[in-house]
Amino acid sequence: MTPETHLVEWKESWRDDYLRWLCGFANADGGTLIIGRNDEGVAVGATDAERLLVDLPNKIRDTLGIIPPVRAVDAKGKMLVEIEVEPSPTPISYRGEYHFRPGSTKQHLTGNALSAFLLRKLGRHRDNAPVPGVGIRDLSPIAFKRFKEHAKGGDRLPPRALSASRAELVERLRLTEAGMLKRAALLLFHEDPERWFTGAYVKIGMFRSESDLAFHDEVHGDLFTQMEQTVELLRTKYMVAWISYRGLQRLEAFPIPREALREAVLNALIHKDYSSGTPIQIRVYRNKLRIWNPGQLPPTWTADKLLQPHDSRPPNPDGANTFFRAGLIEAWGRGYEKIRDACHEAGARAPEVEFDGGVRLLWQWRIPDDTVSSSQVESQVESQVGSPVESQVLAALLAGPLGKTELARALGRNRPSGQLHEVVRRLVERGAITPTIPEKPNSRLQKYRLTAAGKRLRRT
Repeated sequence: MTPETHLVEWKESWRDDYLRWLCGFANADGGTLIIGRNDEGVAVGATDAERLLVDLPNKIRDTLGIIPPVRAVDAKGKMLVEIEVEPSPTPISYRGEYHFRPGSTKQHLTGNALSAFLLRKLGRHRDNAPVPGVGIRDLSPIAFKRFKEHAKGGDRLPPRALSASRAELVERLRLTEAGMLKRAALLLFHEDPERWFTGAYVKIGMFRSESDLAFHDEVHGDLFTQMEQTVELLRTKYMVAWISYRGLQRLEAFPIPREALREAVLNALIHKDYSSGTPIQIRVYRNKLRIWNPGQLPPTWTADKLLQPHDSRPPNPDGANTFFRAGLIEAWGRGYEKIRDACHEAGARAPEVEFDGGVRLLWQWRIPDDTVSSSQVESQVESQVGSPVESQVLAALLAGPLGKTELARALGRNRPSGQLHEVVRRLVERGAITPTIPEKPNSRLQKYRLTAAGKRLRRT
């Protein structure tokens, strides 16, 4: 007897509603619907099997547009009807509905899941759609510089590519189509990709408990900036190193090794569903860290499969290819394996993986007895500069009051970004800087000057 799997389904008798199941098979990996077995797999025989053998081929053809084999099978004197459906290279609909069989159940595809399915069947994906009205000059020179710094010394791009113009480099990375930049190019190299992708940033929060937020940060900008600043913020502001001594040598050990943390952030950025409108969310506690990525697993995968050797199926392949060319990731689906290996080498606990409307990575650790209290940690981190960009803004204001446009240029950018607006707002709230026209906060003549508190903050 053939057991029920994602490729086999038993039904005791035929109902026209089962055309949806055939639709799901065709849109997934194919499969066989067996009529005449009950839920326990016992052969009870298909009612009116001879009529089904005549009617079903025409009914399936007229409703789904496919012609699968329909045949009779003898099972210990009971006649079964088997309908064997091949996977379809094009989307198959049932009266305007799209169904998919990822495992032992059938899914009715709607919303983002349907969009992703249709794009995949048509050989497209979300990050390769061209975007009109945006050119090479709109991209950030700083982002290209970061890319080249990572790619330098690697063997995934020829040396001449790193000295080529930005236009030539974008062409080599396959980030254009029909003379237009793809969505991936804007995510990777534009200083404010949120103009096209709502929620294309990282949100980090420090929590005393599940409902008690101590403080938070947002990391905006191109994906290379998000990667670097997120890891730096987590290491310098949110995570507490455990201090020990070897003789007179002071040793610091973090609960999560840098390589594992970096790989986890990279995975979240590369596998995120950028149509979700939701940022990557990182919640940090005294004894755990949780990274939630609003991404979707491949249809037939489970969260457990991510921790096993698997092929690479990034939902944003153009973006993934650029990170690969920069030498930041591999192209073999080893991201979670590398996280686990880095934790093992450092003697740290590997993370747990869950899927709940997105991929959740959870690290937990035991606090050593001599670690400082959470209140001490909070008072320390709240007195420090929150991010490299904050430090750069404070340094720029040492020369005198500057407006946001001037600050952006001091940071090597063409115009103020969402990240800069957020940094300025945060520094004003903390009293590190003050507006020169406080009664008109949105004035086009508004500038900001460094306060005495800001000067002290810069020195910490």
